[in-house]
Amino acid sequence: MRVGIDVGGTFTDLVGLGPRGLVVAKVPSTPDAPERAIWDAYERAGLADPPDALVHGTTVATNALLERKGARAALVTTAGFEDLLELRRQDRAALYDLTRHHPPPLIPRERVVGVAERMGPDGVVSPLTAGALTAAVEAVCALGPESVAVSLLFAFRHPEHEQRVAAALRAALPGVPVVASHELVPRLREYERTCTVTAEAFLRPRVGRYVARFAEDAVARGIAAPRVLASNGGALPAALAAERAVWLALSGPAGGIQGAAMVGSASGHTDLLTLDMGGTSADAGVVLGGEANVSAHGEIAGVPLAVPHIAIETVSAGGGSIGWVDSGGALRVGPESAGAVPGPACYGRGGERPTVTDAFVTLGWIEDGAVLGGSVSVARALAERAMAGLAGMVGLDVPTCALGMIRVAEAAMARALRRVSVERGLDPATLTLVAFGGAGPLSGCALADLLGVPRVLLPPHAGVLSALGMAAAADMTERSVSVHLAAGDFATRADALAAPLVAQLGADLPGASLSFVAECRYVGQGYELDVSCAAGAWNDVGEGFQEAHQRAFGHHDASALVEVVALRVIGRAAGVQERIGWPRRSMTGGTARLRIRLEEGDVDAAGYDWDTLTNGQEMEGPSVVSGRSATAFIPRGWKGTVNRVGAIVVERSDAEPR
Repeated sequence: MRVGIDVGGTFTDLVGLGPRGLVVAKVPSTPDAPERAIWDAYERAGLADPPDALVHGTTVATNALLERKGARAALVTTAGFEDLLELRRQDRAALYDLTRHHPPPLIPRERVVGVAERMGPDGVVSPLTAGALTAAVEAVCALGPESVAVSLLFAFRHPEHEQRVAAALRAALPGVPVVASHELVPRLREYERTCTVTAEAFLRPRVGRYVARFAEDAVARGIAAPRVLASNGGALPAALAAERAVWLALSGPAGGIQGAAMVGSASGHTDLLTLDMGGTSADAGVVLGGEANVSAHGEIAGVPLAVPHIAIETVSAGGGSIGWVDSGGALRVGPESAGAVPGPACYGRGGERPTVTDAFVTLGWIEDGAVLGGSVSVARALAERAMAGLAGMVGLDVPTCALGMIRVAEAAMARALRRVSVERGLDPATLTLVAFGGAGPLSGCALADLLGVPRVLLPPHAGVLSALGMAAAADMTERSVSVHLAAGDFATRADALAAPLVAQLGADLPGASLSFVAECRYVGQGYELDVSCAAGAWNDVGEGFQEAHQRAFGHHDASALVEVVALRVIGRAAGVQERIGWPRRSMTGGTARLRIRLEEGDVDAAGYDWDTLTNGQEMEGPSVVSGRSATAFIPRGWKGTVNRVGAIVVERSDAEPR
């Protein structure tokens, strides 16, 4: 038995994956102490024995970056480069908006210390003297930091000076985390490397304490192998996760995409758009060939991070996102969320402002009295009362205002889906949309209409799919080295470059299988493409890059010189062997008649219970499918069929896309 636990903004979900099928539990989140909801869900699941492994997806790192609530950190850099975090790359926050500003650096300029030294690409330019080292350490100590980041010029290639600085700081500040860039992210690009090590120092004290508490509580309950999901979709042992806080910045959303890939593959669809609509936000991603799209570079909460992560676009369009009116009189949704406390108005917990969930309840897409998450009963009267105030402000009747809120949220989600597909050269018409999360299946078909997607997959246990992905996640980590060699020269030196990385991964994950990725580009290009390669077949890297360039951009230049910028070695433990107990039912439940509101007015709709659907069952829109963890809406012109794993495959039944 493996268990996955996903802590969301509104609910905390647990899925146990074992030989006898799935165990599911869902409880309200406890934002003041997230670990309390974890163990509430664990106890509600009623597992007979402790699981073999427990994988937790956490938003602690994500929230710390979003809210800028981390450690009081200091940064040590090469003298003369103290303004690097402020200068960034001299690009604008918004090209045509002169009033927009980048978020401030995680470490302000007054806590940046320059040390007199300099490395160049070929070695020492200015030596690091004992006096300069002592002065820098004393300056850092005078700042009273809770953590320290060290990022010196060319430390990714020549780490000797950085090693001395880090060792001196650790001796002078016992118990204070000191993060050196050559240990965490030995990669070129000074700005991104410094941002990454700065983020690690900013996050590690808070995230490390949280992970340590989680691990201690797990061990106290007899769970010998607590894990934390990393942003690349792999599980890290808790001790390793506590030392790689920046790897957890997309911990929660990564589980959802892994779960979507599992259900998609089981349903025969391996090229997917994914949309996870939770309580606070919606996350869009892509799966190609059954594998999530992983990037070594990206920006999270305005902070560039050079760590592997699943490519995800997040928008503030969750079920708890609050509707409001801007200064121009336009209806808006989010980014403010009602969260778990007080939650949407329909929960009856003191919320008074209308949310997207209240809009669904007002329209009857979520039934009056429905129990969400197994514990929260919704009241339409409370939702309508909250919606009435907003409707009066925009001069609409209550149902029209509710529909407007939903369409505004869907437009935001569609933009995120376009960014991960159209803007990366993918045609949505060739993909299947997997809509999940508690509210995602309610908007799946509408989003498909907006994007031209021909098929929507509504997975079983849609509201806890992220936790399912976590339960099934294999242990995975990686190491990298900066290369910067022509492809031919790389082939002759690759074995020597890979050897120390292989040894490090052997210590991180004993017995893990290894794969290799070369980051390549044409000489003169600014950014790279990933090229998978096999040990001993290094000569194939150049040709592999030409093929990758052709796929990505529609052309390649066989005469141009290819260079390898970095080599990554990925270690992955054996995958989960247990079979998932997908639903296998032979009895069809009854069909209810519902009255719901759409653009054309009040209409009759069929109502189904997700837990009683049988394999092969068909349903025509408009239909509402209610389940314990999620609710789905199938509009007119769409037809759903339950497949062999219990997912609803929804396709157009009319001749014309709208």
